This record gives sequence, C-alpha cells and structure tokens, in this order.
Amino acid sequence: MRTRRGERRRCGAVAVEMAIVTPLLLTMLFGIIEFGWLFTVQSTMVNAAREGARFGALQGVFTADVQQRVREYLLPMGLDDNVTINVTEATDENPIVTVNLTVPRADVSLVGNFFGFVDGTLSTTASMRKEGSS
Repeated sequence: MRTRRGERRRCGAVAVEMAIVTPLLLTMLFGIIEFGWLFTVQSTMVNAAREGARFGALQGVFTADVQQRVREYLLPMGLDDNVTINVTEATDENPIVTVNLTVPRADVSLVGNFFGFVDGTLSTTASMRKEGSS
C-alpha cells in the first residue's frame, strides 16, 4: 500500500510542477519567437533600404521610383503599408542618396505589448553616392 500512496503523491507533485513550469516555458518560447520575428523585420528593412539606395544612385531615378522599389521589396513581408520611407535625393552640393525606413514596433509585433517593449520604432538608413557624381 505504501508504494501506491507514494506514487499518488508523486503524480500530484508532477502535476503541480508542470502547472508552475509550463507558463514560464511558454513565455520564454513566445519571447524567442517574437525576438526572431523582430530581427527578421529589421533585417528585411536593412536590405530594402540598401536596395532603395542602390536604385536611387542610378541616373534618371526620382524619389517616387525609389519609394516604389522599396515598397515592392517589403511587399512579401507585408510591411509595404506600415513602413515610412524618407528619401533624400542627391544634389550638386551633396551627391549622396539616403533612404531612411521607420516602422512602429506595435505594427510588426506578433504578441502585442505582452513583453512590454513594443513601444518605439525599428529604423534603418542606407546611403550611396549618385552615379556620375565626382
């Protein structure tokens, strides 16, 4: 009889331990997923800004063309409507094309404000010298 009672007590202890540990493990899992997603979004934005700057450095390309190119790059991630795109065109005094992208974290977060760090923005900047500039 003692063995059976001991087993019942162990089963109860296992259930209590599982009830305590499961929420912690799930919180860690969703935190890892959220961080990975934000890292992917940031990486995609960096590449889109770089692509926009590369495209903007060509002769005969205007701000609207660069913005359209960046939006096309962001379209597969579903970020094309959420991202603010600022393009600084090259001038004779400053032959550098600069593309700046920003997006509020709340617009790209998977879990909302659950982890408390959604406030703020993700941003990136890329610059290139305009072709034909000396």
